Amino acid sequence: MTARYQVHGDVALITLDNPPVNGLGLATRLALVDALAAAHADPAVQASVITGAGKAFSGGADIKEFGSPKAIQEPNLLSLILAIEASTKPVVAALHSVAMGGGLELALGCHYRVVLAGCNVALPEVK
Repeated sequence: MTARYQVHGDVALITLDNPPVNGLGLATRLALVDALAAAHADPAVQASVITGAGKAFSGGADIKEFGSPKAIQEPNLLSLILAIEASTKPVVAALHSVAMGGGLELALGCHYRVVLAGCNVALPEVK
């Protein structure tokens, strides 16, 4: 599984579910775009919350896709962030444990962020 979509009242909950650290591989990015589109199309949904399953919000890029066409295939991370920014309904990132690299970039692209105490955030790019 790459992302789960659930509606609770007027809030769509989008849970990244790509163990072990919810890497933002192509399948996860596609699932996020689909979930955001579903939330936008549902008149009962007033806002969306993105969070991560397990031990991390998101560790960023999926290292299994480094150097492959999947790493930059649409929707790439920038396209995903632009879609979130353009949303007419608020999108909230609920961070816990770890938000690194692209995971932190994803959270920064959301309209709001809530962060659990002790969450580590970092942009560890080496270049």
